[in-house]
Amino acid sequence: MKRALFLDLDNTIYPADSLADVLFTELFNLIDEELGQTDISSAEKAKRELTRRPFQQIADEFGFSDDLTEKGLKILRNARVEVPVTPYKAYSQLREVPIDKYLVTKGFTKLQQSKVDMLNIAGDFKKVYIVDPDQSDLTKNDIFQRIMKDKGYTKEEVLVIGDDLESEIKAAQELGVETFLFDPEGRYTNENVTYHARDYKDVAEIVMK
Repeated sequence: MKRALFLDLDNTIYPADSLADVLFTELFNLIDEELGQTDISSAEKAKRELTRRPFQQIADEFGFSDDLTEKGLKILRNARVEVPVTPYKAYSQLREVPIDKYLVTKGFTKLQQSKVDMLNIAGDFKKVYIVDPDQSDLTKNDIFQRIMKDKGYTKEEVLVIGDDLESEIKAAQELGVETFLFDPEGRYTNENVTYHARDYKDVAEIVMK
């Protein structure tokens, strides 16, 4: 039986691309100016990935210039969401599960906190943790271990829920914690995870096992 859920935020509680026009228009234009001149497909892929993964990873992977990277960091360090954000309909299924929940999200502190505020979800969690690579070297793995130690959860008592195989899912697997890959668009097949679904309707049953 599970005692706690550790949840990701972007593309786990709400679709991140719903905020692309609000947050990334200026940055997308800069990417087009630099990459779009020579490699349109890379520019488009980089922009898509920005709605799924931290900026620093994208800048490194796609070889952003120092100038573009610094401009992107400056934009995102000060970015805030100031419009209402709608969670996935499936998120209501998680809200109804009577278990301790912790939000562990990676990104710029001010930006991630504003998403939590506009989603009005802080009250759903025992605590919200923001892993900001711009401020420290802490990882989601570190935070998972901290919560488990502080609250006395064993690895068998925790379920990690997220959409990113290389972030929260990988961190959970490194700790021997069961994983739930949320995949509303059916992007993945035959992934090495404990559970894999397009919605959260089975979570209540899973935590009672």
